[in-house]
Amino acid sequence: QVQLVESGGGLVQPGGSLRLSCAASGRIFELNAMGWYRQAPGKERELVADITLDGRTNYADSVKGRFTISRDNAKNTVYLQMNSLKPEDTAVYYCNANAKSGIGTLRRNYWGQGTQVTVSS
Repeated sequence: QVQLVESGGGLVQPGGSLRLSCAASGRIFELNAMGWYRQAPGKERELVADITLDGRTNYADSVKGRFTISRDNAKNTVYLQMNSLKPEDTAVYYCNANAKSGIGTLRRNYWGQGTQVTVSS
């Protein structure tokens, strides 16, 4: 099984910065694309950014120019650097990974438990 654990969330003032981390552990045979999603109260979960194994990135229009996704394959970790944060960025942020847990298994999506990001004065 593959486990994802997020960290780095918290309370920050508008214009501030946070750096989220998500470390994959457990039975990992292949770790492929990873990404960050977020869900605000009363809203649908949405893609924030994702990154392929070779480093190709994709961002939601609302965060382009402010957020940067990266990964460290040696540590099985994906990061989300969030700058110029706005109140509308407030949400629970979830880590996602597409992975294969072993030979003979199929690739599937795994989810972290989520970390709260609150942008407020």
